[in-house]
Amino acid sequence: MNWDWSAVADFMPRFWDGLLVTLQVLVLGSLISFSLGLVWAAAFRAPSRFVRWPVHVVTEFIRTTPLLVQLFFLFFVLPEWGVQFSALTTGTLAIGLHYSTYTAQVYRAGIDAVPAGQWEAATALSLPAHRTWFAVILPQALRRIAPALGNYVIAMLKDTPLLAGISVLELLQQSRLESASTFQYTEPLTVVGVAFVLIAYPASLFVRSLERRLVK
Repeated sequence: MNWDWSAVADFMPRFWDGLLVTLQVLVLGSLISFSLGLVWAAAFRAPSRFVRWPVHVVTEFIRTTPLLVQLFFLFFVLPEWGVQFSALTTGTLAIGLHYSTYTAQVYRAGIDAVPAGQWEAATALSLPAHRTWFAVILPQALRRIAPALGNYVIAMLKDTPLLAGISVLELLQQSRLESASTFQYTEPLTVVGVAFVLIAYPASLFVRSLERRLVK
């Protein structure tokens, strides 16, 4: 086997297109995951069990179901019920929804770690609920859970190749299309593998550094 640099050069236009889609899915999926995860975490603390139990059942079902199965369900089954999105939108929603059930548990742990005295102090000051959450509880919780949330961003990045299963033109799908047209598989797949390392490894170092700073 001989490495062909011309094949790498030919693949680069597809590579940049795929990288843009991958990063788009990662950013939007992370925003969905973090936002919806906070909603789940708040629902876990709802005073009514008729809110807590359905949320618990839904999140556990999503968390214990493979992401690929969820992708196929959203992309192939929902259109039969009249609900249809583009492949890119479906993939982004699926990743965000799937990981929101994990970030919800992270939020839950961070909120539970806030001393009870903080809740009591907010009550003594007659702070409204939204001020208690956003001015007192969440800033302290986020300081504890930021590294864990960062780890889930890296996990989402590594799961973006699953979107190739529904024809999203992310990095893996672009390399597959290039290989199918040129019959050169080594170069495109190697470039994609190296790209994931170059993105994920610095991100993991940043998360470790963040964890050390926040623990102090």
